[in-house]
Amino acid sequence: MSTGGPRRRGSLAATPGLIGAVTVLIAIVGVVLAYNAGKGVPFVKTYVIRAEVPDASGLLVGNDVRKGGSRIGFVSDVIARPGTDGTDGATLVLKLDESARPLPADSRVEVRPRSVLGLKYVQLTAGRSRTMLADRQTIDLRYAGGKPVELDDLFNTFDAPTRRGASDNLLIAGTALAGRGAGINRAVVGLNPLLEHAEPALRTLADPGTALSRFFPALERTAAEVAPVATQQAGLVTGLRRTLGGLSTVRPSIQDAISAGPAALDAGTRELPRQAAFLAASTELFRRLQPGLRSLSHAAPGLATAFRAGTPALRRAPALNRRAVPALRGLQAFGTDDDALQGFAQLGATATAIGPAVAYVGPAQTRCNYLTLLTRNLASVLSESDTVGSALRTGLLITPIAPNGEAGPAATPADGPAQNLKATPPKQPSDSLLHSNTYPYTASPGQPAECEAGNERYVPGKQMIGNTPANEGLITEGQKVGAK
Repeated sequence: MSTGGPRRRGSLAATPGLIGAVTVLIAIVGVVLAYNAGKGVPFVKTYVIRAEVPDASGLLVGNDVRKGGSRIGFVSDVIARPGTDGTDGATLVLKLDESARPLPADSRVEVRPRSVLGLKYVQLTAGRSRTMLADRQTIDLRYAGGKPVELDDLFNTFDAPTRRGASDNLLIAGTALAGRGAGINRAVVGLNPLLEHAEPALRTLADPGTALSRFFPALERTAAEVAPVATQQAGLVTGLRRTLGGLSTVRPSIQDAISAGPAALDAGTRELPRQAAFLAASTELFRRLQPGLRSLSHAAPGLATAFRAGTPALRRAPALNRRAVPALRGLQAFGTDDDALQGFAQLGATATAIGPAVAYVGPAQTRCNYLTLLTRNLASVLSESDTVGSALRTGLLITPIAPNGEAGPAATPADGPAQNLKATPPKQPSDSLLHSNTYPYTASPGQPAECEAGNERYVPGKQMIGNTPANEGLITEGQKVGAK
């Protein structure tokens, strides 16, 4: 049993000094933590790596390190570093969360802008190397991205010459587009089929199999190759400027050509397929003409002489043509006259009827010259004349006297030796033999190629009736070489 009053318990609220001390201690701890927040939370284990970059301009200690869009750490330090190629760079010390461990040694590092105000962050992209980075190891400079484009870099591109050029371009473009809104609208509408047809082509280009990703590096290498001739290219551009300046003086003509261009293209679309057959035939014609054209060089001297002689004749040709007009008109009237046409028809029938006879008799002249010889001999027969008239030249042919000879009556064709009855004893100066060839060969169809008439060579001492057995050839009098 207690003999005193109730005991009073101690309370923290009853000591204001202690409360103030705890509050100050909490504030100090908060300030320290806030001050060191950029260097990591104390007592939390981190994954520290280094990364070489060509430029860390604008990057501050405490800036985020991100991977795949998520924050995985912060920049612990930025250290200036002289570059191996003579340029300055920086080495970044990155403190990463343990969840980012490990990183491949070929991971890519890029310094990127986070806002237009200049805030930066470090972007990490994991590589494919099987070698992983241990603590404090460094990502090599060759895996660093290029310097990001800053807002002030963008503004610095608009220097005074660029601003003047942009102003000139805007003025020229505005002048060119002014009042052409309807035409531009039609052009935009006309682009719709192009875009529809371009989609499959672009899809093909986007396919990895086209290796389009190597196209732009190849362009870069090409630009590096043509860089040494930049001065010559500048001269080319200057020359083009003069050329385009000259073209500007004929702008109305060019505009007319452009205006007429669609109609010409439509006509070409219609007509060119029709001309394909003509072009193919022309190609074949010129191919066949090539041998003749090659031989034309050998005939050129003769052609030149013919052209020199033909030029005066061509100058006189118009007068001849004018004089020939009445004759040609008369010939045209004659050719359309019914009686003349009927005569031509009868003449054609006559030519058809006598065609076989002419074909049979023709070789007698064309190959054996017999018609010419006949007319010559007839002319020489009547070539002597006086005041009374022409004289016919004749000559006597005395044949030998023999039994059944041609000099007297005969019972059979002459076929025996002649008798010289006045000789003592009687002699045989010649033979009395009948040589008769009623139908000699004249190289006509169905006959040997032989001009036999007048060329017969008879066998001595033997009667011969009909064609001789020997071929007399195709040479007659008045011919140098026999026809073939």
